[in-house]
Amino acid sequence: MKKIILYIGLAIAFLGFSTVSVAQGNELVQGAKMSLDKDVHDYGKIKKGADGSCYFTITNIGTEPLTITNAKGSCGCTVPSWPKEPIIPGESAKMKVTYATNRVGPINKSVTITSNSVDGKVKMVKIKGEVLKPAPEDGAPVIKQKSPMLKN
Repeated sequence: MKKIILYIGLAIAFLGFSTVSVAQGNELVQGAKMSLDKDVHDYGKIKKGADGSCYFTITNIGTEPLTITNAKGSCGCTVPSWPKEPIIPGESAKMKVTYATNRVGPINKSVTITSNSVDGKVKMVKIKGEVLKPAPEDGAPVIKQKSPMLKN
């Protein structure tokens, strides 16, 4: 009888520990801890004026609520919108980052996220890609130049 009670106790302890120690494939950490689905979003090549929005999924893999206190883009063309409510343990929320695609050329920007995460108060994510110059069929004016060989 003592062995049965011991085995039941061990089984309960093991099951209880295993449900508390793992959250979405990550080790559960004491305190609040931020985990991101990606560190970089690559837009690839996008058209000028295209939707420059992307999302980063933030998951709290800790035991306490995770609070994002600030998110700041590296310049005015990169605007983050972060969850203002605390993210409870095991839950996720999305942070939207919008890049102003009215600028032609390479995209290489960052967003600094400040939180109460136990592994550091600051985490940085990046966005990259390239905004293409509009092609003439996209409404860009076609500039015709006279050949220097032709006489008026």
